[in-house]
Amino acid sequence: MNIQFDELSYQTEAIQSVLRVFEGQQIRSSDFMIAGDDRQGKLFGEKGIGNRIDHDLARILRNVQQIQIDNGIPVSNILPKPFPQFNIEMETGTGKTFVYLKTILELNRLYGLTKFVIVVPSVAIKEGVMKTLEITKNYFKAQMNGVIYRAFMYDSKRLNEVRDFAQSESIEIMVINIQAFSKSSKNEDNMNIIYRKDMDSLFGTAPIELIAETNPVVVIDEPQSVDNTENAKKAIAALNPSFTFRYSATHKNTDYPLLYKLGPVEAYENKLVKQIEVAGIRHNTDGNEAYIRLLSIKATKSAVTATVEMYEKSKTGIAKKEIKLKQGDDLYIKSKRISTYEKLGFIKEISAEPGNEYIELSGEPSIIRLKESVENDRQIKRAQIRKTIEEHLNKELKLNPLGIKVLSLFFLDNVANYRQYDEAGRTVKGEYAQIFEEEYEQLISQEKYRTLRDRGVPVIDVHDGYFAQDGKGRLKNTNGETQADESTYQIIMKDKEDLLTFYDEEKGQIKRANKLRFIFSHSALKEGWDNPNVFQICTLIESKDTITKRQKIGRGLRIAVNQQGQRVPGFEVNTLTVMANESYEDFAKGLQREYEEEGVQFGVIDATVFSAIILEVDEHTGLKKPLGHEKSIELVHYLGDHGYIDSRGKGTETLAKAIKEGTFELPPVIAALGERVTEKVLEVIKRKFDSSKVDIKNRDERVTVKVKKEALAGPFLELWEKIKYKTNYSISFDSEKFVHSAAEKLADELEVTLAKLEYMKANLVQAASGIDVGEQTVTSIEASKQQYKEAPDIVGYLQHETKLTRKTIIAILKESGTLPDFKRNPQLYMMQTARILNAAKRLAMVDGIKYEKLPSNEAYDQQLFLHEELVSYKDKTVEVKGGRSPFEHIIVDSDVERTFVKECEQDENVKSYIKLPSWFKVKTPLGPYNPDWAILLEKFGEERLYFIVETKGSTASEDIRPTELAKIKCGRKHFAALDTGVVFKKTTNEKSLY
Repeated sequence: MNIQFDELSYQTEAIQSVLRVFEGQQIRSSDFMIAGDDRQGKLFGEKGIGNRIDHDLARILRNVQQIQIDNGIPVSNILPKPFPQFNIEMETGTGKTFVYLKTILELNRLYGLTKFVIVVPSVAIKEGVMKTLEITKNYFKAQMNGVIYRAFMYDSKRLNEVRDFAQSESIEIMVINIQAFSKSSKNEDNMNIIYRKDMDSLFGTAPIELIAETNPVVVIDEPQSVDNTENAKKAIAALNPSFTFRYSATHKNTDYPLLYKLGPVEAYENKLVKQIEVAGIRHNTDGNEAYIRLLSIKATKSAVTATVEMYEKSKTGIAKKEIKLKQGDDLYIKSKRISTYEKLGFIKEISAEPGNEYIELSGEPSIIRLKESVENDRQIKRAQIRKTIEEHLNKELKLNPLGIKVLSLFFLDNVANYRQYDEAGRTVKGEYAQIFEEEYEQLISQEKYRTLRDRGVPVIDVHDGYFAQDGKGRLKNTNGETQADESTYQIIMKDKEDLLTFYDEEKGQIKRANKLRFIFSHSALKEGWDNPNVFQICTLIESKDTITKRQKIGRGLRIAVNQQGQRVPGFEVNTLTVMANESYEDFAKGLQREYEEEGVQFGVIDATVFSAIILEVDEHTGLKKPLGHEKSIELVHYLGDHGYIDSRGKGTETLAKAIKEGTFELPPVIAALGERVTEKVLEVIKRKFDSSKVDIKNRDERVTVKVKKEALAGPFLELWEKIKYKTNYSISFDSEKFVHSAAEKLADELEVTLAKLEYMKANLVQAASGIDVGEQTVTSIEASKQQYKEAPDIVGYLQHETKLTRKTIIAILKESGTLPDFKRNPQLYMMQTARILNAAKRLAMVDGIKYEKLPSNEAYDQQLFLHEELVSYKDKTVEVKGGRSPFEHIIVDSDVERTFVKECEQDENVKSYIKLPSWFKVKTPLGPYNPDWAILLEKFGEERLYFIVETKGSTASEDIRPTELAKIKCGRKHFAALDTGVVFKKTTNEKSLY
């Protein structure tokens, strides 16, 4: 296969943005003499050829400013010194390397420049650049009239190539990684060879001196990883560049003028990269095994703490949580009393020794190391592998007919999980390789996949691992930055086209790479390598994941290619599925956070955001006049002063309301520029700020609910004296009756399912305002049956959770007939049973509850009303006149309450009524009860009646929740115990009080 290259419009824009910098410059070749310090060098000096550019800095700046205006980029006012440097931003997967290689050749075609140095941060990226140079050579030769150029990797063992670089009159492209020339110490033993004078092939001249004489155009690939130290900056300057162009998706140093910008949002919106969907496996987290994973250890002067992932119990069930631990912490308590954690005990010691981090437990297991987990979470890992294979095969059904070979990538952090060695040094399949083969053979045999072209390829041939090798040829863990990685990357790069090519015996396509569709690799593959046909990326990381989300997705963002090497665009084909170790919400948040940490701003309206808006175009010269930096700053200040943006530049509720209601106004100086400019400003704001996500509350309609002091007298006091007293309660309990009712409730409500796995998937939507989760799906996966090592102490657990006796618990369990469910899922059975028994117990308590007024006449203090100041909104309040309520407004929770207030206001017989505040509570076994209303009613001008009123849409018991009904029963008994003549009543309206 030969990959086809089509110069896309955005790539042409990026290339032209660099070429236009050189307009108006005097450029020619420059000769220099190669003569070293030795006698032979001085006698037989040879001619070198370099670039010669007489910089017209004023013209360059004008060029740059017009380029920036045309590209909608804030205009720069100065050029960096001592040599011009410029940033070009291109999202991963959009052809950055192709762009700068084409730019190099165009600079030669248009301006005769011949000497170029490409500086890269790592071996991986160096290999990638060399591979792109190789596969584009025929394309460029055909497109550019047979252009000839030489590209080579700098190698300190082949310094004659540096000499050839300096002497050649044709195009020379040197690729060098920053580590090769970042040490320029005065001590020769500590400096890179490139700085040492070479007495053999260079006649006593240092290689760096020859390169500097050529005055090369320097291209920096991923500058955030190249010149990020002072030594690296000095090294770049030592090259003596005529110009430097810095290409990255994430520029950390934004001091250099930006010529072109194609960020992640623009690339996604224009479908220049694959769309991303995030998938994950979630256990039903039943807590039947004591899961714990050590994530990190932090040591300070005062303490050593460990962060672990473990199960924690909550009201809604059990979920994995990150929890901080210190010495002495009890894991059973930290889990909120999940019984399976009892055997682990407490933290005896935390070791923060680098390379030997661990926590020591008092129970079993005794030691947990940083890269180990107590529970081998293999069920999840198996499901991840299975679903990755399934996603892969489903995509093959869809994409193979289009000529697209599908690839999947698995990231590991431990090579031994994929490949091991026996005592004789022979390779042995690791656990993940075995799981992969088991799951692949099971899936590929299904009827739905019988038409797949590669169904007959043996499983051993469809997967392989790429890892660096040690001196004995064994695979080892590396980080992608060592020399040991070089052999690994050479294999990958050489097989790139073959990896994209179908296995086809008739066509002679029978290489190992043709059969290969599933690639396992160490995290070393996190940068420098990608493949357009990677459609699935699965992370099988056991320790804390050190591969960033951007690095993961970067391996498969490119648009897919078919068997003719042609790009096949469109999201209907190009969807990258990332099998993550977290929820898609967390992945989306994490990805956005990574973008922001690397300088990509989401939803921020900053000082420069409006500066590139075009005011007018000169009809004679075609030059565009932008709004400019100063006016942009003025406009941003205006937005801040009017509350439209906050101190971080983020849109506010005020802005959302103004946009929604069409009341947003610009300052007169901007509005005077015309309707088109106004529309452009609004367009920028709406792009950065999604007002639809803001819950708009009308601040103008906020109401502060204040107390009327004068109303806290007369009829109010008379009513208050009747209801203010507190009580205690006691309970008489009919055990036999309770056992029957609890057993019946348990049999009715208990629902114990087998442990399940859930497969969640959602696509990510990228916009200037942020990264959001789009359409979501959740499906259940049949989990393998678990054999639990030991049955938990069910009676002991229920005793602790319910405070019932062992005898009562055993009687309930036996009578309920639910014990067979215990075997299906012990922890879930115990949790649900505890919840149901506690609910039954509370309801049973109400039947036998007895309230007594406190002998000390302890009561609620009416002065508490004076401290009560609530805030609500007009649509949630009713304004009241006169002095019959202690409040100026009454907050209502329903239409029933609103009607009740109006009826009380209209009825002159109501002398005082109180919406009882939240601090007025009656103790009950089911939790505190807060009655709705207290009312003093004068009946027929003679009888004074005192009511506690519950307003409901219906007074029928079956229409009220059991727990709420039980609380109301307790309230009735409480007020009866006060013996003050208060009547407790449920009602739907005020008239029913008569």
